[in-house]
Amino acid sequence: MIGIDELDVKGRRVFVRADLNVPLDGETITDDGRIRASVPTIKKLVERGAKVVVAAHLGRPKGSVTPKYSLAPVSRRLAELLGEDVAFASDVVGESAQSVVAGLQDGQVALLENLRFEPGEESKDDAVRGEFAGKLAALAELYVGDGFGAVHRKHASVYDLPKRLPHAAGDLVLAEVEVLRKLTDDLARPYVVVLGGAKVSDKLGVIANLLSKVDRLLIGGGMAYTFLKSQGHEVGRSLLQEDQIDQVRGFLDEAAARGVELVLPVDVLAATEFGADAPYEVVDATAIPADREGLDIGPRTRELFASKLADARTVFWNGPMGVFEFEAFSGGTRAVAEALVSSEAFTVVGGGDSAAAVRKLGLPEDGFSHISTGGGASLEYLEGKTLPGLAALEE
Repeated sequence: MIGIDELDVKGRRVFVRADLNVPLDGETITDDGRIRASVPTIKKLVERGAKVVVAAHLGRPKGSVTPKYSLAPVSRRLAELLGEDVAFASDVVGESAQSVVAGLQDGQVALLENLRFEPGEESKDDAVRGEFAGKLAALAELYVGDGFGAVHRKHASVYDLPKRLPHAAGDLVLAEVEVLRKLTDDLARPYVVVLGGAKVSDKLGVIANLLSKVDRLLIGGGMAYTFLKSQGHEVGRSLLQEDQIDQVRGFLDEAAARGVELVLPVDVLAATEFGADAPYEVVDATAIPADREGLDIGPRTRELFASKLADARTVFWNGPMGVFEFEAFSGGTRAVAEALVSSEAFTVVGGGDSAAAVRKLGLPEDGFSHISTGGGASLEYLEGKTLPGLAALEE
């Protein structure tokens, strides 16, 4: 992949596919991390005299105009961060977009409305997707792929559009790929991976691939209960994927055969119900009462996980240890994050809920070597999958 420094952008319309998919409470952005991560590439293009056309998605409007998923609030925040006006188009490729783009002067920025308002963006039909990509291509002369959180999607703006324009990778994408290569090609050991989150099914591929690479695998979050159940333990009403038990049992056997240390919770916070104020007690992970559900790893597990991270030289973390959105059940996620902050290892937070947790818990972002902007993209890269958006940029 070439970078934007190799493009002659002055006076030219540059289409920047960014990842601005931020959480909203009404029109209030509750975490602007992805917008802030997109600013350096956009600023660099502005400073070099490009006419910058930014495009992104928000939520899952499924190909129809859905006001609650409008990028208008994002446009306002982007303008604040850039310290520049951002012209906002009220559609994606229609009259507003064409007018706004035509009015750009050198060094100015426009943001198109949500790409996913157009059915062609996510279409499985190559011809439909290609037709939409052609309309996007008509808005610009050059393409910059900088939305790392979307590069694992075979979408028109990610995969088909760069095939139609001279293209380069943005600085954010180049930085993300460099970090992930350190996790696959240039490892300092011990290499420890911490996986959490709700569903083990979301991480089957990455676990299968990592078992041949890691020294230690720590499992927390909702997915841990399927592992515990596979060992024959009672998990009460905790999150459980019965259909994954055999697969998980296979992971445990393979880890043992490979000499990989697979570490599960030894205690959990078992609540009477799923709720921020739910009464709970600390119980052994092997004896969760039948009428309770685990919502966080317990204090002994937090100490255990911290000790297993202490000697690491490389750490990848993806997925919270509990329901971190509830203060009472955020302690496990905080403990893992703090262990990484105090570590001397090369530490990577794998985007998604993990990155959101770091910011929600008020931890210093510079305490980690890298916080990814793409949870799903990071995981698929570590699975060894070809990511369509990266493949298109490499052509």
